[in-house]
Amino acid sequence: MAVTKRDFYEVLGVAKGVSDEDLKKSYRKLAVKYHPDKNPGDKVAEEKFKELGEAYSVLSDPQKRAAYDQHGHAAFDPRSRAGAGGFRPGAGGVDPSDIFRQAFGGSDFFDAFFGGGGGGEERDPSGPQRGDDLRYDLRITLEEAVNGCEKEIKFTKPTKCEPCSGSGAEKGSKVIKCPQCNGRGRVVMSRGIFSIQQVCPRCEGAGQAIEKPCRACGGDGRVDASTTVRIRVPGGVDSGSRLRSSGNGAAGSRGGPSGDLYVVLSVAQHDIFQRDGDDLLCEVPISFVAAALGGEVDVPTLTGKARISIPTGTQTGTLFRLKGRGVKSLQDGSLGDLHVRVSVEIPTRLNAAQRAKLEEFGRLCDESVNPQAKSFFDRAKDFFS
Repeated sequence: MAVTKRDFYEVLGVAKGVSDEDLKKSYRKLAVKYHPDKNPGDKVAEEKFKELGEAYSVLSDPQKRAAYDQHGHAAFDPRSRAGAGGFRPGAGGVDPSDIFRQAFGGSDFFDAFFGGGGGGEERDPSGPQRGDDLRYDLRITLEEAVNGCEKEIKFTKPTKCEPCSGSGAEKGSKVIKCPQCNGRGRVVMSRGIFSIQQVCPRCEGAGQAIEKPCRACGGDGRVDASTTVRIRVPGGVDSGSRLRSSGNGAAGSRGGPSGDLYVVLSVAQHDIFQRDGDDLLCEVPISFVAAALGGEVDVPTLTGKARISIPTGTQTGTLFRLKGRGVKSLQDGSLGDLHVRVSVEIPTRLNAAQRAKLEEFGRLCDESVNPQAKSFFDRAKDFFS
């Protein structure tokens, strides 16, 4: 004998022209009422919860709802003409829990109120727990970043309590069932129509408690203590580089391993050099005479000084490249370059003799001495007429 399905609008307790928002509100209210977690072992409530999920999966979809309004349940029956279009909310099975999660805005809301578990393997809360990873921000100089260095850093972190050897218990004390959660590891709290299941705050989900907690650590098995770690910084690092020091993070609990320490580097601004990847840039002032007549100029590098040749008539902004005088790459060991930008320095204080010589020089100059100025004024002469 075939089972007759109830009208989906009747199942959800709404009228046929109900708005999407009112439809969702009605579904939420009834779904919470008949949810299996609130009615353990109640088969009638379980069936009603499934019925609600099927009805809402159809009426919350505009296309399926239109087909249902026109043909009723026959719209989803593959044996009927109306069902030939392929509307089958039950195809592959409707998971009422998935419908419930979607109606409440995702799995986080669902899990918070009903203790639902996501995918993945859960840790045993009563077993050893790995300690937290820690971060330390370290500022270094450009020279240290380029050449590499060793640094000794000091910080405070949770370390194993020595008096109780990390157990959290006084000598002779035993482990008992947690009195707050009665060994379940979770407690249930009521929030109106909702029952919120949370990790027990006393045993942190372990279900066990220490009869007499260690007085030194308060039962945690760890105490904050100052520690010193030596870090080797390889040459070629830059701001944002991250170094890992394995096992130097926070101590684990219940005999668990320590976490790791991550050292995040920032390179201080340099007085002379700017860095661009593996290349360096510096700006060097040269005299008016050196720029005009040419010559050789000493320039700084990170490994000492170098000499560059200045051609006659060098202009401000001219770049000179010193190959291999940059930073050694962390990836392939290749060396970047040093780019030297010269700026021609104009004298600011002249004595009478110097001024006289410059005025004489100016009278001797013709257009061939300053070709850029001639070209500019030729192009701009219309603006001066």
